Amino acid sequence: MSQLLTKLGGYWLSRKANREISSAGDDINSFTSSIERGTTWLINKFKGRMQKPLADLLKENDLPIGIFPADSTNYEFDEETKKLTVYIPSVCELDYKDSSALRFLNVVTGYLDNGKLSDIEGMKTKVLIWSKVTSISTEGTKVHFFAGVKKTRSRDAYEVVRVGFTIDKF
Repeated sequence: MSQLLTKLGGYWLSRKANREISSAGDDINSFTSSIERGTTWLINKFKGRMQKPLADLLKENDLPIGIFPADSTNYEFDEETKKLTVYIPSVCELDYKDSSALRFLNVVTGYLDNGKLSDIEGMKTKVLIWSKVTSISTEGTKVHFFAGVKKTRSRDAYEVVRVGFTIDKF
């Protein structure tokens, strides 16, 4: 009986230790991500400009604020070339209220202009199969996704910032 309790106790202790070690790894990854975001913020501060929230940048350029996941707050935008690079903590998928879905790599790039994000890398949408999104444009109450074919959707589905769920495969 004591051997059984010893083995059971050892098993329980090893599982608890594995969870704690795993949790510490998650904390380190979170800390590293926050340092990277802080470094970008600090560099921009030294350059004499503060980075506005991603939602504000999208809104100023007539794009819906919910086309990127809620945790994609870190980005770089070159005002001269109009190149936008959005950093996302993990490969994820977003589902929208109109039953559409978008998938994102850790880094999404494109060129931002008024009402348009073009030459996109790192984004897919479901059009029978998952297809690479090459461009997003807006026209009044509509958002047009170009993924081999033009897919027009209602803009109001993308006006709410949503939390993406992690996926294994892009």
